[in-house]
Amino acid sequence: MKLLRQALTLCAFAGLLGGVSSAMAVENPKAAEKKTVKKDLVLKDDARCTECHDEADSPEILRVGKTKHGTVADGRTPTCSNCHGDSNAHVDYKGSDKPPKPDVTFGKKSKTPVEAKNEACLSCHQGGNRISWQSSSHSMRGVACTSCHQVHNGHDKVRDKTEQTEVCYTCHKEQRAQMNRASHHPVPEGKMGCSSCHNVHGSNHKQLVKASTNETCYTCHMEKRGPFVHNHEPVSEDCGICHQPHGTNLANLLKSRPPMLCIQCHGPDSHPSQPPALLVGASTLSYNTNARAGFGTDARGCLNCHTNIHGGNSTQTNATAERFRR
Repeated sequence: MKLLRQALTLCAFAGLLGGVSSAMAVENPKAAEKKTVKKDLVLKDDARCTECHDEADSPEILRVGKTKHGTVADGRTPTCSNCHGDSNAHVDYKGSDKPPKPDVTFGKKSKTPVEAKNEACLSCHQGGNRISWQSSSHSMRGVACTSCHQVHNGHDKVRDKTEQTEVCYTCHKEQRAQMNRASHHPVPEGKMGCSSCHNVHGSNHKQLVKASTNETCYTCHMEKRGPFVHNHEPVSEDCGICHQPHGTNLANLLKSRPPMLCIQCHGPDSHPSQPPALLVGASTLSYNTNARAGFGTDARGCLNCHTNIHGGNSTQTNATAERFRR
């Protein structure tokens, strides 16, 4: 009986303690709420950030969950602190005014150095065609990754071939004017983008996808590659000698009309098709004092006869074949 009395006493005491604790929890619900563990919303370990940042933010920070950076199932997916740093002063701030900025910020008015911004990106995106980013023209001129890319946006314009030109044209205004001329690559039509020819992350001085202008052009214009039996030297050297790739007002992206384009290299003397009655004298071309300096300027087109201008495969070793004629 004595043991039974002690057991009943202990049960009553335990019940009394339970009632007191329940009453305290009801009286102080905020304390119980604080003990609730915050859950991540879009990224791993983002609870400390999403406690304040929600859908009402501008820009919409939580949209990162709709991007590749928000693929939680991928082990490579970063956390907020991977890009913005630990930012303890920002997270732990208890004042009523605006908290200090995170350790690394990426906005247009950010005071974070470009090197620190890019380091956050290159910690993951260092391989592939970005391997030479540090020696690229964009990097050397202080361009940040976020100058072109929108990380928190589900639709990054620069990765869309039909819209990336809008991003490029913000700096490359001359190329925008050239691309709107009569003869141009089908970039405004959306069939090509700047990245079809340019690798903006590479170290090539022209930011091309290949080592040279010609190799880049040959990715589409294979018929001009050669080698031919009779090679036209400017074609082998650089397509840009005769063509303006971003656009001109002349057919076939030519920099100027024949024959003026051709006589930049080919001297006008002793051309067999120049009628003597049409000679105009040396004043036409100041750099040539020959009396036949006006050849070809009387509405003639070199391509009327020299049709295989990129190179010919005729096995005949005569003047007709060597001069890229029919």
